[in-house]
Amino acid sequence: QVQLVESGGGLVQPGGSLRLSCVASGFNLDYYAIGWFRQAPGKERELVSCINSADDTHYVDSVKGRFTIARDNAKNTVDLQMLSLKAEDTGTYTCASDRRGGSYCPMIPYEDWGQGTQVTVSS
Repeated sequence: QVQLVESGGGLVQPGGSLRLSCVASGFNLDYYAIGWFRQAPGKERELVSCINSADDTHYVDSVKGRFTIARDNAKNTVDLQMLSLKAEDTGTYTCASDRRGGSYCPMIPYEDWGQGTQVTVSS
C-alpha cells in the first residue's frame, strides 16, 4: 500500500529556512515522480516543485533560487529545502507521487497524496 508522510513543517521567521521531507512506504520512490504542492488559506493548491525519475526538476517561478527538491534514495524520501522564506510561502505543503515517473512532472495528474505539513512564515 502506497503511503506518503510529510514532515519538517513549522513556524519560521521571514528569511528563515525549513527542510520538508516526504517519506514513502510501500514502494520505491526511485521510479516515481514526486511533487510538492502548497495551499494557502483562501487560495487554490499550486505545484511548488516536482522531480521525475530522471531527476528532472521543476519549480514555480516564485520559489526559483530559494527552494531545492532532491531525492535521498537511501532514505526513500524526497526533500524540499526552503531558504529565504517569505510570508507568502505560508501554507499546507503536501507531497504527491505518481508511477508515471518519466513524464514531465508539472503535467502529471498525481495519484497518491500525503496528509500535508503546515508551514507558517511570520515574525
